[in-house]
Amino acid sequence: MFTFPVESNVARVRLLPSGNNFTSVTVCLRFLTDLTRAYSLFSMASTANNNEFLIFKTPNKGRFDVVTRGKFSRFNGLPDDPNTWYSICSTWDSNSGLAQVWINRNPSTRKVGFKGNLDGELSIVLGQEQDAVDGGFDAAQSFVGMITDVHMWDYALSACEIQRFASDLNFTPGDVINWRALDFNIVGDVVIEDSQINGCFHNQ
Repeated sequence: MFTFPVESNVARVRLLPSGNNFTSVTVCLRFLTDLTRAYSLFSMASTANNNEFLIFKTPNKGRFDVVTRGKFSRFNGLPDDPNTWYSICSTWDSNSGLAQVWINRNPSTRKVGFKGNLDGELSIVLGQEQDAVDGGFDAAQSFVGMITDVHMWDYALSACEIQRFASDLNFTPGDVINWRALDFNIVGDVVIEDSQINGCFHNQ
């Protein structure tokens, strides 16, 4: 897992995806934090838009935003307790524009986001919210806590596949970002550790 131990406008993990043109997206990961302020869980920026695909926890209790090419889809009433491991997945489809969030196997409603492809030279960052490609960071929106099991697909996962990920059953790993064969680099104060989920039954 990646541990982000301090609030910072520097510390981040840069993920190097395979592919840069998406008609659909699913991102899944697991995280734990005690933050009650806003923070970014997954930030994908391009030269076309700072928020190509963003999963963002707002300071409002239980509210997460999914932003697709700058268009906000807001989801309320989702689980949001501190010091709790959560599995979160977000899906988006370009044809319908529909976005959705799943937390621990439970879906949100669907909301309309951007309609059209996500493309351009992409920068994907964990730990910070990008206001420019790999830049424009604000410590007040940085993530402090632990993140693990990050996967990204270039299609919308089915409900069954999302539930399999959340339950840590056998699932098809991401074809854009695959935690089991992760291509990344670290900037600043981020620590790589063994996962703490389910004790000894998970590996980094």
